[in-house]
Amino acid sequence: MARTPNEYAVYLMMESGHREEVRFPTIQEFQKWYSGELIPKSASADFINVPIKNIQGEYMVVRPSRIVAIRVEPIYTSSVERFT
Repeated sequence: MARTPNEYAVYLMMESGHREEVRFPTIQEFQKWYSGELIPKSASADFINVPIKNIQGEYMVVRPSRIVAIRVEPIYTSSVERFT
């Protein structure tokens, strides 16, 4: 039986070398944000909102044209990494 991830960590690699981590509860929510916000404005230098749902009172904006790579990692609550 295949395990189901509890959430997804999405790493945005920036042109400047910075890496930001954002969490999404489902892959469908990530795909909705990716196809609805990021792709249509991929060449834009205007800021777009990046949803940070796990951190209250904080938000992040990014210039889509400055994102050079995206890494999506499934997170399981049974992972040993959650204790580090």
